[in-house]
Amino acid sequence: MDQVSLSLGQGEVLAVIGENGAGKSTLMKILAGVQTADSGDIRMDGRNCHFESTREAMDHGIVLIHQELNLCDNLNIGQNIFLGREPRTAGIINRREINRRSSEYLKMVGLDVAPTTVVGSLTIGKQQMVEIAKALSVNARVLIMDEPTSSLSSKESDALFRLIGQLRDQGVSIIYISHRLSEVKRLADRVVVLRDGQNAGELQGEQIQHDAMVQCMVGRDVSQFYSRQRHPTGDVVFKADKIRTFEWPQHELSFEIRAGEIVGLAGLVGAGRTELLQSLFGITPLIAGECWLEGKRVLLNSPSEAIDHGICLVPEDRKQHGLIVDFSVVNNIGLPNLKPNQRGFGFSNFAKQRHSSIEMCDLLDIKTPTIRQLVKFLSGGNQQKVVIGKWLAQDPKILLLDEPTRGIDIGAKEQIYKLMEQLASESMAILFASSEMEEILGLADRVIVLHEGHVSGVLDHQQLSEQAVMQLATGKAVDTKPKA
Repeated sequence: MDQVSLSLGQGEVLAVIGENGAGKSTLMKILAGVQTADSGDIRMDGRNCHFESTREAMDHGIVLIHQELNLCDNLNIGQNIFLGREPRTAGIINRREINRRSSEYLKMVGLDVAPTTVVGSLTIGKQQMVEIAKALSVNARVLIMDEPTSSLSSKESDALFRLIGQLRDQGVSIIYISHRLSEVKRLADRVVVLRDGQNAGELQGEQIQHDAMVQCMVGRDVSQFYSRQRHPTGDVVFKADKIRTFEWPQHELSFEIRAGEIVGLAGLVGAGRTELLQSLFGITPLIAGECWLEGKRVLLNSPSEAIDHGICLVPEDRKQHGLIVDFSVVNNIGLPNLKPNQRGFGFSNFAKQRHSSIEMCDLLDIKTPTIRQLVKFLSGGNQQKVVIGKWLAQDPKILLLDEPTRGIDIGAKEQIYKLMEQLASESMAILFASSEMEEILGLADRVIVLHEGHVSGVLDHQQLSEQAVMQLATGKAVDTKPKA
């Protein structure tokens, strides 16, 4: 990061955007006292400040809410809010005072939960509200939010947006970091764009538009990110016939996917998209129905069976379920291939693993200094490419993608979109779930829309529109006859 400058007014929502590696996180850590700057000044109310720790930043009213929440799951809400700052009476922690004051802050953020509730029992959305209540308890004047909606449902996100508006009205200044440009457009009074560790532009008011933000971030016009070249699809590769998932046992699901086809899986949060993909991958076996692959019936009772049949899943949460972040790139990419790559006496064929990893890094343009680099040190976009690469090394017949671009920057998204199109042109069948309407409308040849666990409709490319998808997603019927 080099010579970055920004200003923030009282009661202003300032969005800071940029690709992974643009310097957003580094800048926020400096502002919050997590790390110190090599040069430059931080001023509050016209006075120079120098933070050696997060405590010093908090004493000045600057609080950073990380994307990975810093809460103790085994403690209750009140204990989390006042952790390390417990009010005491005669040297003894005053739990009654903690609960009383915590209730006030919970009321401020609109969370109707007792302060004695254990944090681990709350949803991610409610834990986010606890973090904000914790920030308010130190009289935060500047609240920094890093990807706050990455794990929230649409309902929880709406509650957060309302709270941000209330805090702004109360004079709290907010720095909002997000890859979701629709949120930035909705919330921000002003946008600062970073690129390659430097200021790349600033937008405000009516200037805050999707294309303008993207162009500032990447330095080029990428308005065609979601457009793709259509091509003829092949024979049916996969067919699901009256299958039932554990999550929605009362509903039968039937659909098919053709070779070279990109099929979108749409629906509101809780509609059953993730559960369906996990069942097809054998994580939660199907409780009824049949699956057919290339005309033959297959059993998918475990991930190993799915992998053996050429079905692979890129999960929604790459860090928890897609990667071993303390392993290297080569070890992650080689993990599914340990058995096929074995040499005599069960030893791994490291030369083959190395060759496969280099091939995937070249194919997917994975930015890493070496294939021995630990995955945890890669950007989110490159981590996602490692997850995809480990499955492409398997040469799958069907690629299942659950929120394939969640939490990655616009440039990495573009690369994944192009990869999906390339794989489809090579006759791979792809089924992907996404909460981003632009991805669904722009990438899919067909869209299967789920509502409360059942297929409420299937739309081909000519029938696709945001209105049609949302009507089906909310359980309303639409006219799916081909347009004249």
